[in-house]
Order: sequence, then structure tokens, then C-alpha cells
Amino acid sequence: MIKKLVQPIAIVFFVTLAVLLFWNAKEIPVEPSQTAEKIEFSGEVKVVLELFTSQGCSSCPPADKLLAQVQEQYPKEVLALSYHVDYWDYIGWKDPFGSSAYTKKQRAYNRKFRENSNYTPQLIVNGKEHLVGSNARVLAERLQEYGKKNLSNTVTLSKVEKNADQVDFSFAVSGDLDEKLLRAVLVLDEKTTWVQRGENRNRELRNSHVVVAEKYLDLNESKGSLSISIPALVSKNDAITLIVLTENEQLDITGGTQMKL
Repeated sequence: MIKKLVQPIAIVFFVTLAVLLFWNAKEIPVEPSQTAEKIEFSGEVKVVLELFTSQGCSSCPPADKLLAQVQEQYPKEVLALSYHVDYWDYIGWKDPFGSSAYTKKQRAYNRKFRENSNYTPQLIVNGKEHLVGSNARVLAERLQEYGKKNLSNTVTLSKVEKNADQVDFSFAVSGDLDEKLLRAVLVLDEKTTWVQRGENRNRELRNSHVVVAEKYLDLNESKGSLSISIPALVSKNDAITLIVLTENEQLDITGGTQMKL
């Protein structure tokens, strides 16, 4: 089951059962253990997965678990980002990682995909298509498909330095830079939250690859340097990773790399 946000938000309670049944019939979630055991990658980044999720959504924990499982299975070839949206906060639990900026980002994707509304859990593959985030069978098919292709840009990092409140780094991008953007992202490797209210009340949720900061830069040059701030919600002992992507104006992901800090 997925959760869809119908516009305007005031009528979200009246999403029909027919819509839910349609989605369930189209993409039936299966267990994460059934994913992609025979996929062979070349050891370079092939797939970027962006999960739109929320601690306030009861349908999201299986998708959160699946994202973590796939990243663990393919640590070099898959880049995983978990964007927590804020439109389920009204149910009773305010997601500590939720952001209106990520809701806006998801809406931009759904305009591209000609979707009438946002929904969770939604998984975006290389910025090019989407699927229900808990559907391991369909995800395995997409990993097979995109694993055979090369991204058009290669991103390398150097002089990466983590300070108390920011991360500084230099980058080099090869390939066509025309109308491309560089996206720098900080993710929390893992965080556990005891949810007290909402649809997941009295549950301990384990979230991984949680986006906590994001910054864009126009790619006018193939080399450069950038700084990205570490938000206050990241504690001193939290493990974080820097992910740097390239994308075009159509929101397609064209390259990427990562470095644990």
C-alpha cells in the first residue's frame, strides 16, 4: 500500500480505496530478500536511488528497509538518498528529518512524470522514472536495466575535509557539462527514532541514508570547490556521507560519487 497526497491537502482523507487498489494491483510489494541476487555490476556508480518517505507514513518502513538493503548489497554501484517529506506531519508525528524543500523536490519530479500528486513511499531511479518504494521485484528489474548502462558524467572528489559545522571539498567532472548542475548532499548513514504519535506510534524506526543538507552549483567549469553546512540535527558522533551528483535540466542524474566522512 502507498500513501498519496491529494491536492489540496484538506481532502487527503478522501483518497478513494479504488486509487489504493490500483497502485497495489500495479506494483505488489515483496520481501527485500528477493531483490537482485544475480545482478553483476562493474564496480562503478550505475544507479542513484532517491526515496521520498516519512516517519509519519505507515507504508514507508518496508521501503526504508529495502533502500538500506540494496545499498548494503551494492555499496559501490548504488547511491542511496532518503528524502523525508513533511506533508504527513499533520497526522500527529513531526518527522525530525522532514522538510518542505524535499516535498517541493518530489513535486518537481512528479510534474516531470505527469503524476497528479505526491505519494509515499516513492522511489526515483536515476531521475528518470519512479516506482513504489517497497516493490523489490520492480526495483530488481530496474537495477538490472540501469546496471547495463553507463552514466554520462564521471565525478571525482579530492581535498575533502570535515569541520565542526561544514564539509569542504574539491571536485572534477568529466563528460558533457552543457546545462548541467552539481548537487552536493550530506546524508546520515543511520538513525534510530522512537515514534510516539501518528501512524507509526510506539514503533522504533531505523532510517538510513537520510538527507540532512543539500546544495546546488551551476557546472560552468569541470573543476571547482564547494562547501556545504552540517545542520545542527547532526550530532558529533553521527556518521555522515558526502554524495555529489550531476544532473541535467530534465532532472536526469548523469553522474555521481560518494565519500564517507
